[in-house]
Amino acid sequence: MTTVLKRNNWAIWRDVIFALFVREIRTGFNDRLGLAWAIFQPLSFIFLLSYLRRMIAGSESHTVPTFEFMMYGMLLIQLFLDTLMNSSNSIKKNKALFAFRQVQPISSVIATGGFYFLVKLAVFILLILIMYLLGIDFRIDDPLFLLFNAVAVWLIAISLGLLFAIGQCYVPEISKMQSVLMRPLFFISGVFFSMQDIPKEYWGYLDWNPILHAIELSRHAAYSTYSVDAVSEFYLFSVTLVLLFFSLATYHVSWKQAISR
Repeated sequence: MTTVLKRNNWAIWRDVIFALFVREIRTGFNDRLGLAWAIFQPLSFIFLLSYLRRMIAGSESHTVPTFEFMMYGMLLIQLFLDTLMNSSNSIKKNKALFAFRQVQPISSVIATGGFYFLVKLAVFILLILIMYLLGIDFRIDDPLFLLFNAVAVWLIAISLGLLFAIGQCYVPEISKMQSVLMRPLFFISGVFFSMQDIPKEYWGYLDWNPILHAIELSRHAAYSTYSVDAVSEFYLFSVTLVLLFFSLATYHVSWKQAISR
């Protein structure tokens, strides 16, 4: 007699996410450059922009070495933009798989987001290794707080990506609007500058951006001497929880109608 193995819903969901994750790896690295390009591209940006910043501000930017100053800004904004852009397209890309009852749209969003989080984590580890081999001094005063900031950025990107993914099912033109809205974030999120470079009377024009808070707080987590008077961890984590709750609530209400369109 054949034995029928019964698995609970959590085990099935875990296996589905893992299968979609593996599929994301295969589709993401199906060209000749593959994984090397996914790591080389952010590395080249970080080295180039840190060199430009070093020419302007010198070897240190507000007590943080210029290379590390740019590294945290570039890694976090790339984590946000890559996760958001790809997770927002994940439902449309995997729509044919939703014919299987076990595969739900949120699984594809989580798998895609997890893939890009691990890619950026690999880039960060490689950068630390390069600095160690080159004998460059570096430090991380509060690694747990640094991880919390990165996870907060990732959750914000996943939440917005889920909202955009559902919106695209109803109005496909939202994808065009999304690229226009997200592009300025690269320049106003503190990647190239510190809030200490901005006069206090203008802080209010930038403080609404939670990614700016995450980048500044990450620099402070690495170097506790870095000032964070202009930003707030309470604001960052509050925005993260609100967006996560709103996106999950929207998904719960509308996912069946969205994929049936």
